[in-house]
Amino acid sequence: MKITDSRLIGWAGFSAIVAGILFVAIQPIHPPDTLSSVSTSAWAIVHYLTIAMAVLGLIGIAGIYARQVEKVGWLGLAGYLAFSLFLLVTIAWTFAEALISPVLATEAPRFVEGFLGIVSGQPSEISLGALPAFYLSAGAFVLLGCLMFGIATLRAGILSRWAAGLFAFGGPASAVLVSFLPHEYERIAAVPIGVGLAWLGYSLWSQRHGDAVQPMPGTVVATNAGAA
Repeated sequence: MKITDSRLIGWAGFSAIVAGILFVAIQPIHPPDTLSSVSTSAWAIVHYLTIAMAVLGLIGIAGIYARQVEKVGWLGLAGYLAFSLFLLVTIAWTFAEALISPVLATEAPRFVEGFLGIVSGQPSEISLGALPAFYLSAGAFVLLGCLMFGIATLRAGILSRWAAGLFAFGGPASAVLVSFLPHEYERIAAVPIGVGLAWLGYSLWSQRHGDAVQPMPGTVVATNAGAA
């Protein structure tokens, strides 16, 4: 029996498309990182959408990697792991922002202000331990993940080269732009990453019924014993 990954490619590609669109949409509507924002409905909605984006992104990037696993080599694996770690850190951080910060806003406002200050770059009046380093790790993971995975995808030549190039250099470009923009506009600099992810997802999704869909790696395909 011949088992193909057509359906898996379709779902993974669609997940990456939605994740990329959410990534882009969230940036301009994110509320200010202030104490007065954390109890608003807009804050909750944006952070719930961010968690959904990260979960879908994990599914999408896994499918994109699996589609070209035999071509991207160690560079693709390293990029895939780094970008996945970025999404996992995003889930953990956003969970705290969405569900813990609103609860602590009235009980421990100084802690919440310090927590928000990690993102906005404002100094904290209290010690936050390893939280600043944990947050900064997300920036390192997304920068390295985009660059390595994008270059590996570009070299593999299986998915759209334009999408791979945008994804590869969207991370570094965002890092450069952030250094010139005030905090309230920093998130806009991340838009190329989301566009690149959505584009890679579309490139994968469009192959679901194409000739590029091959049997899953390691699958035993039955053949006609009498075939010549």
